[in-house]
Amino acid sequence: MKKLIVILGVLAALGLLVVILVAIAGGSYNRLVKLSQGVDSQWAQVQNVYQRRADLVPNLVATVSGAANFEKSTLTEITTARASVGQVKLDPNAAPTDPAKLAAFESAQGQLGSALSRLLVVVEKYPDLKATENFRELQASLEGTENRISVERRDFNTAVQNYNTAIKSFPAVFYAGAMGFSSKPYFTATPGAETPPKVQFDFNQPAPAAKP
Repeated sequence: MKKLIVILGVLAALGLLVVILVAIAGGSYNRLVKLSQGVDSQWAQVQNVYQRRADLVPNLVATVSGAANFEKSTLTEITTARASVGQVKLDPNAAPTDPAKLAAFESAQGQLGSALSRLLVVVEKYPDLKATENFRELQASLEGTENRISVERRDFNTAVQNYNTAIKSFPAVFYAGAMGFSSKPYFTATPGAETPPKVQFDFNQPAPAAKP
């Protein structure tokens, strides 16, 4: 009788332990799902702000191309860069898991950002654009968008860090990979990336003298 009681006690203890472990694993799994969805949600925000910038490009190009003798090569560069961005196809609702695909996306966006920066430098030579209300609105929209890009990229990296840390922590480390939870790549940091491009025009500066 006593032996039976001991066996039942052991089984009860084991059953309780299993219940506790299942509860812990279940809670951990739900947390991973929540963190993964958080990364996907933040990725959608990143896509939105980059798309907003791309949508500004046609109007920006159309506005500055109306200036007399505007450098056509600059317009061609920015148009080509925008087209390159459109060729990188990523799911807008799910964060990429392939670092190479995210790197290609980031490279294309970086080329467009550089082309825009060069365009804005060239625009400073054309003070007549200062009187264009459309240009002023585009300038403000672009400045706000660049700020949002910096913020959303930072928030995306934070969400990825929280998720990647969770899948490598106990107890998720034992089952995360088997259940489809794999590490997600970050946006890479570049020198000065923490500071958004400064969109500012000094129309009072005289244009450089033409070379003979």
